[in-house]
Amino acid sequence: MQFKDIIGQQETIALLKSQVDGGRLPHALLLAGATGYGTIALALALANYVLCQQHKEEDSCGVCPQCGKANKFIHPDLHFSFPFIKKSQTTTADDYYRVWIEMLLHDKYFDLNDWLEQMGADNKQAVITDAESDRVIRKLSLESYEGEWKVMIIWLPEKMTANAANNLLKPLEEPSKKTLFILCSEQPEQIITTILSRTQRIDVPPISQKEMCDALVHRRGIDQKMAVNIAHIAGGDYLKALRQLCTNEEAQQKFGSFVSLMRLAYMRNMPELQKWSEEMGSQPREKQKAFLVYMQQMLRENFMYNFGRPELNFMTPQELNFASRFARFINERNIITFSDLVAKAERDIAGNVNGKIVFYNLVLQTIIQLRK
Repeated sequence: MQFKDIIGQQETIALLKSQVDGGRLPHALLLAGATGYGTIALALALANYVLCQQHKEEDSCGVCPQCGKANKFIHPDLHFSFPFIKKSQTTTADDYYRVWIEMLLHDKYFDLNDWLEQMGADNKQAVITDAESDRVIRKLSLESYEGEWKVMIIWLPEKMTANAANNLLKPLEEPSKKTLFILCSEQPEQIITTILSRTQRIDVPPISQKEMCDALVHRRGIDQKMAVNIAHIAGGDYLKALRQLCTNEEAQQKFGSFVSLMRLAYMRNMPELQKWSEEMGSQPREKQKAFLVYMQQMLRENFMYNFGRPELNFMTPQELNFASRFARFINERNIITFSDLVAKAERDIAGNVNGKIVFYNLVLQTIIQLRK
């Protein structure tokens, strides 16, 4: 992966290159932002740039043996750590490494749900375990094999257990010479403060609409008019843009569930609402959280729809059609309370509270909020 392969993010790329070239690269970086903004892509390109022994000012060379191995993710000094399904006390990322590499070779823009599906996670949650933190320390205790640097990319460090996070404090603060940690986080506020304080945070912004549009036209062969529309809806997230290109079953399910909840709650149809909450509560926990994130987004979009400023809305035509009739029910009297209630439901699901109870309570609260 080279910097030239990244969609947009020129300012962030310039900053990273200047740190390397000026000898000011910190030993621990935190790239904060949605994966669809390009955090993993940036981490991979930076790792390649650092490991390449013939890199030029603008990018890694792309042809040396180090680049060849880094591009195939088989470089002995390039390591990864990521959330996975714990099968036993000794399970580590090594048990999923082949599947992880297949994921990276397929695309650099994916999210946790994509990764869970790749692993066949069913209803289980992915974590970075205590045993995994020991593996990271063990990997980095070895000398580099082919160059000066050893690079450890940790995807979603917010998924670390408390013990795993504490185990990594010392290596993050006092790493061995020429060791680079790159943490890619979507929710940095969930990382313990002692780890945050040991990293230099770089906020990765959304991709600009023009850069997104150009990528869709030149990489995906989309016509200009459609690309402009998709780029606007995606809101700077290339992963969302890719999902707009095809009929995404999961996206349709989330939209259908949201519409059903709002319609049934407005009619106070308790038998059907109870059925809805039981069905939602029976889904895999990560899908429950994904729906609640989507619901918060839809509340925001419907509230903004009331202002009559299309440039402020990022909805599909299907969502806009529903908003034209529904948006008036999301207003200044309920938007803050409603959003807070859904955010609390998301936290409860993440905390392993019974899903059926969480969603039934959300059903009752939705009835109250729609009547304001």
